[in-house]
Amino acid sequence: MNARPSPLHVWLLAARPKTLPAALVPVLVGSAFAAHAGAFHAGAAALCLGFALLVQIGTNFANDYFDYVQGADTEKRVGPARAVASGWVAPATMRRATGAVFLVALVVGLGLIPFGGWWLLPLGVLSIVCGIAYTGGPYPLGYHGLGDVFVFLFFGLVAVGATFWVQTRTLTPEVLLAAAAVGALAANILVANNYRDRATDAVAGKRTLVVRFGERAGRIQYGAAVLLSGLVPVVLWLRGYGAGPLLALAALPTGLACWWRLHPATPAPELIRLLARTAAHLALFGALLAFGLWRN
Repeated sequence: MNARPSPLHVWLLAARPKTLPAALVPVLVGSAFAAHAGAFHAGAAALCLGFALLVQIGTNFANDYFDYVQGADTEKRVGPARAVASGWVAPATMRRATGAVFLVALVVGLGLIPFGGWWLLPLGVLSIVCGIAYTGGPYPLGYHGLGDVFVFLFFGLVAVGATFWVQTRTLTPEVLLAAAAVGALAANILVANNYRDRATDAVAGKRTLVVRFGERAGRIQYGAAVLLSGLVPVVLWLRGYGAGPLLALAALPTGLACWWRLHPATPAPELIRLLARTAAHLALFGALLAFGLWRN
């Protein structure tokens, strides 16, 4: 059992801050598109950010709890220590914390209805349900290779698209293309995590895409997302968004370097660091793309 950190540090670890760019970047990019359209609304953007962060943290708490219950988090796991599996947080406490975070997320999400309409309510509820179902429920998405789809949809198309919608009441093909790149890079965080845990996941019956289709498929998925992130700025430039979005091409070498490190010969400690670097690549891409859109 790992040495127990302070209570604050325990909950910070359980929130998995290295994964939070997956919640921050979609709101940043969607708001930048809204600003480019002359429709940026700080209040709506802040509510989107609060909802996205809370759903991400709630999903991480649920993952901590359900992976312990399902037997995926054991002493053989090579990744960072988990709160419940390490004995730092009782399973029932983590379950209650998960429910509390998702409840607050729902309350925050209700504030978006005046901006985007009542249809956002079922969308928000579905986001929360899928956050729980990622590793919990009768058909855990992450255990059947659908976790990547969940991340791509909800932290890409839905998060970017909804952030843009509540500020402009419209959607464009360019926004959805950028949302696809953001979602694919967010899913790369999952790929890096699952690539590292592929051996213990297979034993626990967690059939992630890496377990189901193999290491090569994981590397192909990761690389395709990186290449898509390099294509999007060029398309935006050609579609009349000016040269600003081309700034995001500066993130491409970082993504390619991460892709190169995703290899069977890479030692476990390096794969642990790769998750943080993958999240950093997402953050860099999102920040540069948003800045490029905003300055235009």
